[in-house]
Amino acid sequence: MSVKAKKHLGQHFLKDENIAKKIADTLSLKGYDDVLEIGPGMGVLTKYLLEKSITTHVIEIDTESVEYLKTNYLNLAPRIYEQDFLNYDLNTVFRGKSFAIIGNFPYNISSQIVFKTLEMRDQIPEFSGMFQKEVAQRICSKEGNKVYGILSVLTQAFYNADYLFTVPPSVFNPPPKVDSGVLLLTRKDNYTLPCDEKLFFRVVKTSFQQRRKTLRNSLKTFNLSDNLKANAIFGQRPEQLSVSQFIELTTLIEKDEN
Repeated sequence: MSVKAKKHLGQHFLKDENIAKKIADTLSLKGYDDVLEIGPGMGVLTKYLLEKSITTHVIEIDTESVEYLKTNYLNLAPRIYEQDFLNYDLNTVFRGKSFAIIGNFPYNISSQIVFKTLEMRDQIPEFSGMFQKEVAQRICSKEGNKVYGILSVLTQAFYNADYLFTVPPSVFNPPPKVDSGVLLLTRKDNYTLPCDEKLFFRVVKTSFQQRRKTLRNSLKTFNLSDNLKANAIFGQRPEQLSVSQFIELTTLIEKDEN
């Protein structure tokens, strides 16, 4: 029995064992005892995780894949969750414990997977996975780069992001139309921000909604004082600011509002 890839779920099954093993080996396995694989499909990556000194859990929305895994990975069966990762409360499984995330992520929800990880950053010290190449590059890119954006800044505020390697379409069934990229996120030692975190998210998202404008124009909805808008930082465009400058910008706005 094999599982048929479903277009509406964005499934592209990895068929290259070497790449599967290479992805499994990206995790350091330090600081946690559990790993959650998202979208395991037929378990090509799962089997290499099961060889490691860690407890593997998998979450899969596709009923056919779940049946396949339960039949072929009997020991894993109690830790197979037939759920939608984006809408599932992971603490029903992990109950506040730390865990890593790994996976060959469906392209259509990969950014949302990252955003949910950021929400749970207290529990996720490490995150490794395969994305559409340009999304992986965007997450890891630095200021001054045209692909640098919301995903880059918000992720790198809390994690060190490393682009590891590129994967060609030919190693998937069916092959996607684009290259894939594997990245590793390692949570920073200090992952709390020295500013209001909700405001930081809002400032970053609002700035990039009009990325070609200067911050003076893109942040008009914040009703900033003329005195603050005279600061040189407001003459820059969002893609020119590093993560630490966005933190500095948020602190300035915070003080201006009070």
